[in-house]
Amino acid sequence: MLDLDKRSISYLPGVGPKKADILVKEAGISSYEDLLYYFPYRYVDRSRFYQVAEINGSMPYIQLKGRILSFETLGEGRTRRLVARFADGSGVIDLVWFKGVAFVKNKYVLNKEYIVFGKPTEFGRSYNIAHPEIDPIEQGGQVAGGLTPFYNTTEKMKKSFLNSKAIQNLQYSLLKSLNWDIPETLPRHLLDRVGMMSLPEAIRNIHFPDSAEALKSAQLRLKFDELFFVQLNTLRTATMRKRKLKGIVFPNVGEMFNTFYKDYLPFELTGAQKRVVREIRADMGSGRQMNRLLQGDVGSGKTLVALLSMLLAVDNAYQACIMAPTEILANQHYVTIMEFLKDMPIKVALLTGSTKKKEREKILPAIASGEIQIVIGTHALIEETVVFSSLGLSIIDEQHRFGVEQRARLWTKNSVIPHVLVMTATPIPRTLAMTLYGDLDVSVIDELPPGRKPIKTLHRYDNKKAQLYDFLRKEIQLGRQVYVVYPLIEGSEKLDYKNLEEGFEIFKEVFPEYKVCMVHGKMKAADKDAEMQKFISGEANMLLATTVIEVGVNVPNASVMVIESAERFGLSQLHQLRGRVGRGAEQSYCVLVSSYKLSNDTRKRLEIMVSTNDGFEIAEADLRLRGHGDLDGTQQSGEGVYLKIASLATDGQILQYARDIANELLDKDPDLTDETNRILNERLSKIFRKKTNWGLIS
Repeated sequence: MLDLDKRSISYLPGVGPKKADILVKEAGISSYEDLLYYFPYRYVDRSRFYQVAEINGSMPYIQLKGRILSFETLGEGRTRRLVARFADGSGVIDLVWFKGVAFVKNKYVLNKEYIVFGKPTEFGRSYNIAHPEIDPIEQGGQVAGGLTPFYNTTEKMKKSFLNSKAIQNLQYSLLKSLNWDIPETLPRHLLDRVGMMSLPEAIRNIHFPDSAEALKSAQLRLKFDELFFVQLNTLRTATMRKRKLKGIVFPNVGEMFNTFYKDYLPFELTGAQKRVVREIRADMGSGRQMNRLLQGDVGSGKTLVALLSMLLAVDNAYQACIMAPTEILANQHYVTIMEFLKDMPIKVALLTGSTKKKEREKILPAIASGEIQIVIGTHALIEETVVFSSLGLSIIDEQHRFGVEQRARLWTKNSVIPHVLVMTATPIPRTLAMTLYGDLDVSVIDELPPGRKPIKTLHRYDNKKAQLYDFLRKEIQLGRQVYVVYPLIEGSEKLDYKNLEEGFEIFKEVFPEYKVCMVHGKMKAADKDAEMQKFISGEANMLLATTVIEVGVNVPNASVMVIESAERFGLSQLHQLRGRVGRGAEQSYCVLVSSYKLSNDTRKRLEIMVSTNDGFEIAEADLRLRGHGDLDGTQQSGEGVYLKIASLATDGQILQYARDIANELLDKDPDLTDETNRILNERLSKIFRKKTNWGLIS
């Protein structure tokens, strides 16, 4: 097997140390394999030659065949440029260079036949082509054979003569040196099963397509490969964990759970909450370690489900903990859980960075002895000074905000690995969940508690502020409170967005009869909490904030959320912010304020927000509009899943197929030890060898 991933790109003819350094820094290309998997982002059909006489302003790219008649250098300093007159018998067009003038002049010979490729620009009444690609006519077979790839390049790459054409030449040179043959990644039996193009064919056709059909087949094969190995790795880890890690058995549904359920439950659980509690009970009584993801929109009742799960642990003589990403959220959980438990004989402690030394000195020994049964906290829970007596259940809230190593440190606190419940209020599209959390069992709370009214979302333009202020005044007169969220803290000349400090002055002026407070990320924690407390207690009528309130503030009396410069926020963020209201029985509103000038995508985003409250629908739309980016911060998921060709927004069917095939394979050969699957094991260790296998942990 050729170790293409170990062969440095600097050894490829035409690269050398300097260009290799640029390729690594700018495009992440350090090996032969990296280059082969550096895929084009689009293709231009070069099967047709145009004539100069046919050129018009609407053509994106054209290809001409003809001769350079003359070179002339014009202008001085920054306007200095080289102009070549190019003729093909039907007319003459200027070819223009602003950089590399001496290089170009020496490279091309007058009256020799060339192929010219580029984008025509209208200049006065004539056309020119700036920085065209030029190839000798004898290389026509290589460059003008149909679909031509375009590769992403940066300014630094272009300055080092590593433009798209140069990358294409490097691909050609590399594939030629490999005799157009590279090692297959799928075993024969699997290739026959999926009926796809071989890998060598796919790599050749992705860079040098024989036809549009061949390109399609190559893309399918490479997308399948990418998604299949991600799924195979995820599912194999999950299978291994289920076989190797025994879980603590919680056989009893005891006094605490039953007493709370009968006498303290504030309202009847929704059908979705009951279903999720049943799933958690089954997991924790099964003898295998629970690893479950609990998804539920803001306000769907995840905290109540978490509390019932913790009571199961307490009934079985184990401790439970909740780790939240911020002090505000940890405090919120503590207050909510204490309100739920009322006078029940359960010891609960709050442990955060702000917990006073005297208080810590009481709490830590009580956790170590088992006297404290439920601990709620932030990163403070993973400090070495925190020792549990018998941790049976770890609940991690908003897991994407924790690095995987931080989460793993909770596990080292126990000789037996606790059950794990991961909670998120960020609805995750199905394809993303299968990729990011494919090794976790997933539970979804898809109903709102009874009595909650759907939030009404309105879109208003920022030149209609008077009507908005009237509306807010009426709501405050009814005894309600208002959030106003801004995207920036300080004004920026470049960005025409309303900033928080300016807004604070305006709101104090417009609403002199009401108390207005302000919170942002640059404030000291104590000041931030003091301001927040004014709003939570009802002392302040309006809270102006940055997105610091996105997670974890629960003020049932706040019925209006105003989002200034709403065009600046992503869909999921808008949905999270909207979820801060609608927590009481009154009708709540979310007002999206934007400028008139909106791009099509932004207009679509705001229309989606106005038309639906369904978090999953919004998450799917967000994925379609924005793409998956780095999979919502997967660099900290422990696997660093970066997709180079597949898209979670559009390739859901391929993903599902890849997952089914991976499942089928692992059913027959869970450890992939069969000789026919050796190639898969090798590929998996090659892709994921740099990663620590946190999969057995979280």
